Amino acid sequence: MKKTIAILTLLALTLLLPGRALPAREATTAKLQGTITISGAWALYPMVMKWSEEFRKLHPGVRFDISAGGAGKGIADALSDMVDIGMVSREIYPAEVQKGAWFVPVTKDAVVPVINQSNPLFREIMKKGIRKSAFARIWLQEEAPTWNALLGGTGSVQVHVYTRSDSCGAAETWAAFMGEKQEDLLGIGVFGDPGLNEAVRKDALGIGYNNINYAYDATSLKPMAGTAILPIDLNGNGRIDADEDFYGNRDAITRAIAGDKYPSPPARDLYLVCKGQPKKPLVKAFLRWILKEGQKYVPEAGYIGLAAGKVAQALARIGQ
Repeated sequence: MKKTIAILTLLALTLLLPGRALPAREATTAKLQGTITISGAWALYPMVMKWSEEFRKLHPGVRFDISAGGAGKGIADALSDMVDIGMVSREIYPAEVQKGAWFVPVTKDAVVPVINQSNPLFREIMKKGIRKSAFARIWLQEEAPTWNALLGGTGSVQVHVYTRSDSCGAAETWAAFMGEKQEDLLGIGVFGDPGLNEAVRKDALGIGYNNINYAYDATSLKPMAGTAILPIDLNGNGRIDADEDFYGNRDAITRAIAGDKYPSPPARDLYLVCKGQPKKPLVKAFLRWILKEGQKYVPEAGYIGLAAGKVAQALARIGQ
């Protein structure tokens, strides 16, 4: 009996020693405290919000300050040290790299053209689609064509063109699809992804473009009420074939992007940007978690996961 008591006493004293090493998970949780500030692309905002929520479940001592305002704001805020991380939904420019932009890809999505379901030619539009060359006529010509002309007919149903007023990856990527830049796009400027979708929803003759997670409803996974995704006639044969018809719900379009059926651009990688390689342990831990455990949340949020090789390269850039 005395021997048993002695062993228990010794064990208790050992557990109380101040130098005892904590289990790895407990030690990691204890160390991760503080605030991570993030701003930028509307395209990444829903995904980063999901990642932050899941990360906080593991590390309740971490706080996030996240705001959306366009890729231009994200890169500017990161380079001026206004935030720890900028969300950018376009390629990083060489001039931005020269200013210190350090970046890693974290997921993938796409920009899609959006029209109003009340368009008087809606059925014909959805049956025939629009060729790539026609999008240039819509957004790059001073005088927009009629819907009738886009469909190869005659008539006077006008096209009301909308674009983004803020510097953003969606507009830059959509312009790149036509071989141009955001500043070349014409149309009525509207701020933000939600605003652009709403403008088209309120205009029966309207056309715009949205990041996937603003073109589709997060609950039903169908196009936002009152709108539809305008199908692209990829092979130019004047109709939407079965292998081009993947716009009916969010899952269908994400599969098409993952399978390279949807063109790139407007499909693209999405990036998180810092000013120089991140030095804060908390920021590095969050970025590593996104590229490892965080990738399992990508499909349910309506995004496309990165290839294993690209994830490995991104992790190597973060370092230890």
